[in-house]
Amino acid sequence: STFDVAVVGAGIVGLASARELVRRHPSLAFAVLEKEKELAHHQSGHNSGVIHSGIYYKPGSLKAKLCVQGAALCYEYCDQKGIPYKQCGKLIVAVEQDEIPRLKALYERGLQNNVRGLKLIGAKEIQAKEPFCRGLMALDSPYTGIVNYKQVAQSYAEDFQEAGGTIFTDFEVTNMEMAKESSSESEDGLKYPVIVRNSKGEEIYCRHIVTCAGLYSDRLSEISGCSPEPRIVPFRGDYLVLKPEKCYMVKGNIYPVPNPRFPFLGFHFTPRMDGSVWLGPNAVLAFKREGYKLFDFSTGDFLDAVMYSGLWKLVLRNLSYGLSEMYRACFLSAQVKQLQKFIPEVTVNDVLRGPSGVRAQALDSDGNLVDDFVFDGGSGDIGSRILHVRNAPSPAATSSLAIAEMIADEVKRRFEL
Repeated sequence: STFDVAVVGAGIVGLASARELVRRHPSLAFAVLEKEKELAHHQSGHNSGVIHSGIYYKPGSLKAKLCVQGAALCYEYCDQKGIPYKQCGKLIVAVEQDEIPRLKALYERGLQNNVRGLKLIGAKEIQAKEPFCRGLMALDSPYTGIVNYKQVAQSYAEDFQEAGGTIFTDFEVTNMEMAKESSSESEDGLKYPVIVRNSKGEEIYCRHIVTCAGLYSDRLSEISGCSPEPRIVPFRGDYLVLKPEKCYMVKGNIYPVPNPRFPFLGFHFTPRMDGSVWLGPNAVLAFKREGYKLFDFSTGDFLDAVMYSGLWKLVLRNLSYGLSEMYRACFLSAQVKQLQKFIPEVTVNDVLRGPSGVRAQALDSDGNLVDDFVFDGGSGDIGSRILHVRNAPSPAATSSLAIAEMIADEVKRRFEL
């Protein structure tokens, strides 16, 4: 069990990165270590499935650059592999006059980010595209699509294994340390000086580590002696689903105009590859890092979150928004009221409670949402041999192949592969 590079985390970013690394360095040995029994089990398997086009993100940011590149690569990859997707488009719809200037600013931002095909349309064109949707003006993004990201991640894993990579599931990394000295029988000496140990005491030896651990990225960083900042605070997003007989009301993605005063995008309509339509999500603090149900609770995860000063600063700045989200989480009618701004015909009788996801939200100590991707390592024996993908928020799934290229470049630079 000796490898040149071990990638910790078999979500879509970890698998894409491992795939890219083995493609570039076919003579080296690579492993992926995953704590669950299956791949892409958490954020990668609990997301909206949208192939984002790159409209929202600050021009010049990694998010903007990687999303636009990643969307093009995602479509190309799905075509090559025969993975089904739908380029169903997206409308970002202004329903109030005061949203129109923000919508126009979003259009300009999208143009700066080189998003293809963007145009502003009026009320009649909105209804031509989405007959049940009402709005004053909308930003039309025809190249936004949908796909099953779990299927994409499984395909990355197959590519990785076919190229000679090894995947260990049920391997929860709990310790990383330097080998004190080489075994006298070892032909390799200290060629593989890092020991990665799991919760069952099993070990692998490697030269370098890349962590893509999502909800546990800060904890793995601490285990390796690197910085605990930015901290991960989990936010649960609960979706509603349209009853099957009502799915005809939605053709493509319908999103609200984001309000820059609030940290999340707001309720939207998301068609799925299986023909269903998801509505939401809301955003409430999760009391467990992988807590998909309302009453899931972990004492350690809860204390970790509420004892972090950055969370309290975020909460106090967004108190009314947070209370509204909690209210909507409890009362179906409050969520439906948000949806009726766009499709007035939707009623409480048309929806059911649906699945949930947990977002690994990186927060700094000042209570700011870390909006961009964060990559870092550390110093010392282990720190210099590790690259942490600390924050890979939405649109990480869309951007996964572009992120993987950047991680592979960074691995080559840092570790001189």
